[in-house]
Amino acid sequence: MPFRVAIVGRPNVGKSTLFNRLVGRRVAIVAETPGVTRDRREGEGRIGPLHFRLTDTAGLEEAIPDSLGARMMDQTQRALDESDVALLVVDGRAGITAADEHFAALLRRAETPVILIVNKCEGMAGSSGVAESYSLGLGDPVIISAEHNEGINLLYEVLAPFDTEADAIDGSAELAPGKRDILHLAIVGRPNVGKSTLLNRLVGDERVITGPEAGITRDSVTVEWMFKGRRIELVDTAGLRRRARVSESLEKLSSRDTRSSLGRAEVVVLLFDATEPPAKQDLNIADSLAEEGRAPVIVMNKWDLVDEPGGVMQDMRARLEHVLPQIRGVPLVTCSALTGQGCNKLMPAVLDVYKKWNIRVSTSQLNRWLSNATEDHPPPLAAGRRVKIRYITQVKARPPTFAAFVSRPEAVADSYRRYLVNSLRSEFGLDGVPIRLFLRKGKNPYAKK
Repeated sequence: MPFRVAIVGRPNVGKSTLFNRLVGRRVAIVAETPGVTRDRREGEGRIGPLHFRLTDTAGLEEAIPDSLGARMMDQTQRALDESDVALLVVDGRAGITAADEHFAALLRRAETPVILIVNKCEGMAGSSGVAESYSLGLGDPVIISAEHNEGINLLYEVLAPFDTEADAIDGSAELAPGKRDILHLAIVGRPNVGKSTLLNRLVGDERVITGPEAGITRDSVTVEWMFKGRRIELVDTAGLRRRARVSESLEKLSSRDTRSSLGRAEVVVLLFDATEPPAKQDLNIADSLAEEGRAPVIVMNKWDLVDEPGGVMQDMRARLEHVLPQIRGVPLVTCSALTGQGCNKLMPAVLDVYKKWNIRVSTSQLNRWLSNATEDHPPPLAAGRRVKIRYITQVKARPPTFAAFVSRPEAVADSYRRYLVNSLRSEFGLDGVPIRLFLRKGKNPYAKK
């Protein structure tokens, strides 16, 4: 198990920039606006051969009880309590502020060891801040510029003593199989439908900030979690709105971050507010997930507040059949993330659709099915000649993708292609997952080369 490192500090000192630098890719949203990061964000940090679990936290600020700021501080405190070492980041160009002094005093009394990082010190920009940083009483600072990748090697020297399992992970060979076994699950939906509440309910901990305010989650938060011995990488995303309504630059970054998380997901939980009719944006998200080949699970949240559950369920199924004809039988789960009612049904539905999404069918089974399907419903005539479907094979899974070799692919009507897809779905139990069927022209062995 790699050791854990938390990055803390007041807003806008470059914590998320340092986080992105250490995980090796742009994960956390970085903007000039202070306080962009609100939840804890985790990733696998690396400096050369040194591996560790890294947590980016919200900016340290004084806050009144029960406010959003207080909930952000609570998440930061949780990250500190769970970490083996904390990196207190200050801005070398701005110098040491009263807020830096206040929170350094708090960290000195904490049980977690603290390493002082003076950031934004490219060139001579932070020389005055470096001198002032000794007043914080945290020992010699580590001088870096996360944006310009300067001084990161110095971090290796101060973090290496916390790595108590260096011999076990020296080549990363043991980590790769575990990574392959992780199920990547994302929760998406419009703002304020209960995505963060659902994540907290599933993992059994107040892992992300929740509240009545819409748009609390700004960047995607990844939580590793075990469900019945299965490793799950659970991602809470920022609420998606119609692109035409996304105007602020920060919201554009959040939206882009959400769509990037969807690109890495395998199963996607699309969350609806059961107390409101599905909006066009909700159904557009569902359609885009199907087009991208993700395995979807539809969840109707706040089900405990629904007055006529039978009518709402019937209306929802009718809408899904209209919007998602290409994914017949998509799983539909009702629950209340706030009370926990029905939440135990979600993960079995996720694992079931994930299993179908990974299914592989042998070529012999497929061609027996093809013979029966074309005998029951022969391909239509085209220009007075019967189209011949000679052979079919599965070319990949995730989602199930098939290639059929046809005498005249361009003559196969969309309606007949849909018949084949629906027949495949029924024959091999592929309800609820996208299916790809490509029609290819077989090579003519008598054609002149």
